[in-house]
Amino acid sequence: MTHQTHPYHMVKPSPWPLTGALSALLMTSGLIMWFHFYSSTLLVLGLLTNMLTMYQWWRDIVRESTYQGHHTTPVQKGLRYGMVLFIISEIFFFAGFFWAFYHSSLAPTPYLGGHWPPTGITPLNPLEVPLLNTSVLLASGVTITWAHHSLMENNRKQMIQALSITILLGAYFTLLQISEYYEAPFTISDGIYGSTFFVATGFHGLHVIIGSTFLTVCLVRQLLYHFTSNHHFGFEAAAWYWHFVDVVWLFLYISIYWWGS
Repeated sequence: MTHQTHPYHMVKPSPWPLTGALSALLMTSGLIMWFHFYSSTLLVLGLLTNMLTMYQWWRDIVRESTYQGHHTTPVQKGLRYGMVLFIISEIFFFAGFFWAFYHSSLAPTPYLGGHWPPTGITPLNPLEVPLLNTSVLLASGVTITWAHHSLMENNRKQMIQALSITILLGAYFTLLQISEYYEAPFTISDGIYGSTFFVATGFHGLHVIIGSTFLTVCLVRQLLYHFTSNHHFGFEAAAWYWHFVDVVWLFLYISIYWWGS
């Protein structure tokens, strides 16, 4: 930083965008091979290269921010704008699923029996596992806020406790959703109800897994003393993402599980 006359970070050439793109190609091709020919070789190779890319790319970013001092105040401001725009793009991503659900449910066609849920579909009871999942995610929203406040107050012990509880709650949510899918009386091939239900809740479940991964990386970084009370945007971005996941689930619960049943 002493050799440049501006506070911005000029990123050095990196191979990770290329390996990330190649791993994504391997994963999509591998999924096609797995679906049609029951061969998982390409898929496993794609997952391995994707995880290696994630590890090495995040390692480089941690080095730049924690040890090399590249994440100055203007750089952090840019990262904040980037994270906000990313979350807005995710909101529009889920808006498409809600549009499909309400388009089908508010004016059900004769083909669906003229009512919603369609004829022959037995919806899940919103007061059973879905309500438990809602309480789990709301509790995780409380614990991630507790972790954030503990970090800002330099309370290392409580920060680690709260973040660990949040990760455990995220894992518990995922296990509950897997059990719910396993016991559901309908499948993704059961018309528009099955498609909208499994695509919307399934993508949310994927986002919970991604968010849990972010938070696990933040926990490891906290254990390694990477965060301070005024320099912790990596954790802050993960917390924003987790709150977004919580809010999307509330809309899913109210729309698909409660109103839609």
